[in-house]
Amino acid sequence: MISVDKYAKVDLEIVQQLKSIVGEQYVFVDEESLSNYAHDETENLHFPPEVVVKPRTTEEISQIMKLCNDALIPVTPRGAGTGLAGAALADKGGVLLSTERLNSILKIDERNHQVTTEPGVITEVLMEEVKKLGLFYPPDPSSRGSCFIGGNISANSGGHKAVKYGVVRDYVLNLEVVLPNGEVIWTGANVLKNSTGYNLTHLIVGSEGTLAVVTKIVLRLIPLPKYDLLMLVPFRNLEQAGEAVSEIFRAGFVPSGLELVEIDALKIVSKMVDSSAVPVTDDTAAHLIIEVDGNDMEVLMKDMEAISELLTKYDIGELYFADDAQQKAELWKLRRRVAEAVKLVGYTIEEDTVVPRAELPALIKGVKELGRQFDFKVVCYGHAGDGNLHIRIYKEGTPNSYGDAAMNQCLRALFELVFQLGGTISGEHGVGLIQKSYMNIVMKEANLRLMRDIKRAFDPNNILNPGKIVDL
Repeated sequence: MISVDKYAKVDLEIVQQLKSIVGEQYVFVDEESLSNYAHDETENLHFPPEVVVKPRTTEEISQIMKLCNDALIPVTPRGAGTGLAGAALADKGGVLLSTERLNSILKIDERNHQVTTEPGVITEVLMEEVKKLGLFYPPDPSSRGSCFIGGNISANSGGHKAVKYGVVRDYVLNLEVVLPNGEVIWTGANVLKNSTGYNLTHLIVGSEGTLAVVTKIVLRLIPLPKYDLLMLVPFRNLEQAGEAVSEIFRAGFVPSGLELVEIDALKIVSKMVDSSAVPVTDDTAAHLIIEVDGNDMEVLMKDMEAISELLTKYDIGELYFADDAQQKAELWKLRRRVAEAVKLVGYTIEEDTVVPRAELPALIKGVKELGRQFDFKVVCYGHAGDGNLHIRIYKEGTPNSYGDAAMNQCLRALFELVFQLGGTISGEHGVGLIQKSYMNIVMKEANLRLMRDIKRAFDPNNILNPGKIVDL
């Protein structure tokens, strides 16, 4: 293990060696390029690397890793830069390794319902390509139109469909990865069942580029559902909206999507995209977006009618049903762009809390109380169906939680509440740089020790995305 001050700097010789590996046109040291890759979507943080490298092949990545491991130069893997935990920030300098040129879908295996892809493929592009063949890749993060599938692997992303279909880890069969020393391995096999030793595939998924660089991905697919129905439900009480989520599942229904959007967030995003698709009244506190899907339209209609009837026990407004594909797309567009919209108006600090869904009302109530206690504005939205509430904070003069002692105090109180409710500090965004100081709230020292030991086993020189998830 090495300390930060013992990392080598990227000198001219290293730059020349990188150019010999990937080609001169794919190595960048100019100020503009370094600045462009100095940030992701995490707060307003900015950490320029010393050099940006854009390889095209597994072999090139292998050579880069061997070079940097031998020279003790830190390497930060990066996909599209849509992350929200700082996992793709080169806060130690060194090499920023972009996977954007590894952007090919290599094979769609219709017989076995599998797809093999490189990590730089945009998630929505992959989803649409398999859809043409009647196949379905369910994980769909809000940034699916720009994020890379490799980044989804890194963070174990979820999205709106996770409540019914699960998260990224549930669809990854096998990974080709480059280890920090340059060795190339496959982590598993292209099969649905595998009990052959430790599950390295699942270990890599969600490891945020700290253990290996993913270069090829084999995903399982499922048949594409034929139909879906979408309903919007306005609630006059925010906590009741949270209560209704649990009630729907207790009644035996499993929606394909169940999203909560607080009214303040909805007003902001509606204004940004100039949309009136979602009706807003003065007494509305939040909306639930409820989707069901399947292959029998009659069954879906009965389910939606029953859910509607169930919700009449709450203080709700007029139900809104999306009648066609355009209306559905408009509603989902509003939901997907909430994070972008609220950040633009100052809600730059985002937390990705998750609790058992029956505890959502208590979490919502607690978040509002913390806002009053610590004097910050807060809006809530997220994947209510699986208890995953995104909390956006706006505190005048505090654009970042990272490095801010006062805001860290606020967040520690928030995460202690989450833990008391049986939850944890990240549902789908990962730990990265900004959440690692709170890991001791939800994990014992023994847990953290094992994580550090795993990191050392993969990366004894601590050069691959160092300082993310855990410190060595």
